[in-house]
Amino acid sequence: MEKDILKNGYIHDYISGLQVKASPEEVEAVQVYSKILVEDYHYPKDNIQTHPQFRVKASPSDTSYKYPVDIVVFKTPKKKRGEEYIIVECKKKTREDGISQLKDYLKFSEAELGVWYNGESTHYIRKYITEGHILFDESIINIPQYLQRLEDIGLFKRADLKSTHNLKAKFISIRNYLAGNAVGTTRDEELARQIINIILCKLYDEKFTKPDDIVSFRAGINESAKEVAQRIKDRFNEAKIIYKDILDTKESIDLDDRSLKYVVGELQNYSLMTAQRDVVGDAFEVFIHRALKGGQGQYFTPKNVVRTAIRILDIDTEDKIIDPACGSGGFLIEGLKYLHDKIEKKGKEFNWPQDEINNEKIAKANINFRGIEKDTFLSKVVKAYMVIMGDGKSGIFCEDSLEFPQNWQTKTQSNIQLGTFDILLANPPFGAKIPVKGEKKLSQYPLGYKWKYNSKIKLWEKSKIKEKEAPQVLFIDRCLDFVREGGRLAIILPDGMLSNPTDGYIVQHMLERAELLGLIDLPMSTFLPYTPTKTHLIFLRRTDKPRKDYTFFMSYTKTCGHDKRGREINEDEISIIPEYIKKIDKNEKHSHLGWNMKLSEVKNNILLPKYYNPDIENDLDEYRESGKYIIKSIEELQKEKIIKVSRGNEVGSENYGTGEIPFVRTSEVSNWEITTDCTHCLSKDIYELYRKKQNIEIDDILVVNDGTYLMGRTAMITEADIKIVIQSHFRRIKVLKKDIISPYLLLALLGLEVVQKQIESKSFRQGTISTLGNRLMEVKIPIPIDEQLKKELSDKVKKIILNKQEAKLIAQSYKLLNKTENLMGIKNKAKIGNL
Repeated sequence: MEKDILKNGYIHDYISGLQVKASPEEVEAVQVYSKILVEDYHYPKDNIQTHPQFRVKASPSDTSYKYPVDIVVFKTPKKKRGEEYIIVECKKKTREDGISQLKDYLKFSEAELGVWYNGESTHYIRKYITEGHILFDESIINIPQYLQRLEDIGLFKRADLKSTHNLKAKFISIRNYLAGNAVGTTRDEELARQIINIILCKLYDEKFTKPDDIVSFRAGINESAKEVAQRIKDRFNEAKIIYKDILDTKESIDLDDRSLKYVVGELQNYSLMTAQRDVVGDAFEVFIHRALKGGQGQYFTPKNVVRTAIRILDIDTEDKIIDPACGSGGFLIEGLKYLHDKIEKKGKEFNWPQDEINNEKIAKANINFRGIEKDTFLSKVVKAYMVIMGDGKSGIFCEDSLEFPQNWQTKTQSNIQLGTFDILLANPPFGAKIPVKGEKKLSQYPLGYKWKYNSKIKLWEKSKIKEKEAPQVLFIDRCLDFVREGGRLAIILPDGMLSNPTDGYIVQHMLERAELLGLIDLPMSTFLPYTPTKTHLIFLRRTDKPRKDYTFFMSYTKTCGHDKRGREINEDEISIIPEYIKKIDKNEKHSHLGWNMKLSEVKNNILLPKYYNPDIENDLDEYRESGKYIIKSIEELQKEKIIKVSRGNEVGSENYGTGEIPFVRTSEVSNWEITTDCTHCLSKDIYELYRKKQNIEIDDILVVNDGTYLMGRTAMITEADIKIVIQSHFRRIKVLKKDIISPYLLLALLGLEVVQKQIESKSFRQGTISTLGNRLMEVKIPIPIDEQLKKELSDKVKKIILNKQEAKLIAQSYKLLNKTENLMGIKNKAKIGNL
């Protein structure tokens, strides 16, 4: 049978196979819970109906069966009316409305059990009838598995526990239940701490319960919350002895009894020991990611970035690996998975027994993986995560990596020494608000000193020690300290360190201690919605004798698998980079995804791949090769005295609202014109101070030089707006030789895609703002050679500008009742200083 072609905006229903609309409720709830019913509760698909939807009565007298139900589980595959067993309601997003709707469904059907699930929370209901009255029990903690009695819930032998692929959905429900219901424990960090304790308790219970014995980690349908909680806490006290390097004697499970029973009820069906490590890890991260808020400059590193770094370095089974700022352990965990895959392949190649393969995995994790984390809570998180993934917990140490190594604990010193590691992976904490202070501590690091630029020798020179420095700067030195000669590093660093002229000494020093292997320019949205910091993934090889020139790769990624709100999208260029760079030498024409560069081609210590994006040169080549254009940079046009470029000024906020002369800011230009209603206006005296200096004239072009999404916007000065002062974030271009290039033609050419691409590539992030600086002068413009084409384009743009000017002048001086009115409302409260 030929498979039907999936329509746009549709998905295949998991139960029926029918095409259904991919609504949020369908994708996030109906399909997810359908899989849970089949894979975790083992109900046959033949006993379940999703589409077409089963209908129940809206009232006792309803004969048309008005209400459609999302999921119905029947007692038999015949799916006959009257044989309903479980009803699942997924449509209503709010808990109160959803549960109310579910009770109606239960009331007017034969179903005994109900589940409300919205993709984030789960609630169970049992219907029973007493003396002719329908009543509801909302204290039940789960539904039975297929062929299991309700009263048998929680009576599991260890051998009955099953692995699952749907654990993440359960953890999302648990997290949201606890956030809304747990008493005295609602902060994300504390919830994460409690979940770590509960997971370790469950792992211990599975590990030390015989296959045919009843597990202690259970919650029976008729057990009180107090009974369940006491049994779990007793078991946890035993677990503390086994996991003493993670759990100290003071650790406890502090959830209230009712909440603890809910968590146990949700997890008791599953075996965490036999579940795939990825499945348990993904579920675990539901709590951990929410607890990572970046208070100390720590942000969760997206998995695709971590995996790309590991794949490019291609870590080997004999490599000693360290992350000196390991946070929640992302690099170490993914490194462990990568290593496990290699050991698994090697074991199969040489026909090792599975026990031997497993032992090898644990041995390599314990011997070769090391992590340092300053935060006590996060170091505990990593240790717990390593237990879940198959050990390596003994290699995690709670220390300050930037401290003198001799000040670390004795155990840390015996396990971690400088200059001994083959691979280093790190996303160091960053931020000016968390500086490292103290001259003694800073004296360890060349980057802990001030540097001055010597223009004679064109090099930076180290001078006096600083009082404080941002941690990400010092981590460059410390990371290089950890690695042996020839060892390799992958570090995430903020853009500014690799591009700001005042930070040129950082790049110089880094390249005196290492050679570049490659750079990946990560999209702005990579760490959103947590921080807007723009970053790069830089690859280095540690060496005391770097070559004067060599080749390395660059990559400029535009998408990262999620949008600025953190929502998943299909586009993810980061993940395809490892395969792409393998083919760079074979590609005849390079693209932004990857190309090779020589160190000698780096300009002014700028290590931003987007600055060298080959797509732009490819586009310019098309203009060159056509023979119809000459390529001139803005700097060349100025040197030839065809144009003159100058900047605006800042007038000081104390002068805002002192008069009616517009102070034009970058947000007040669009579509080639200045808005008629500028927010801030100046007095005549202030205007006169800047009039000669700025010399604004008709046909001058304004270009936004600093900003964010506004970069590269242009506007032309007309008769309607000649009396203005422009902000310093503008560059004003005055055409001096209009016979060579008209201002209207130049305005059009500045909007070309190839020009705007250059402006974007030369805009560097400084904190929360982007700036072109003097790099606007580097922008190359394709100018038509044909005079007829130049005139035609110029005339069209001139007509547009003059029409805009005429419309503005008419609207600003309209006669009504012998009075001149500005129909665009130029006199607003902001102008007179009241806003």
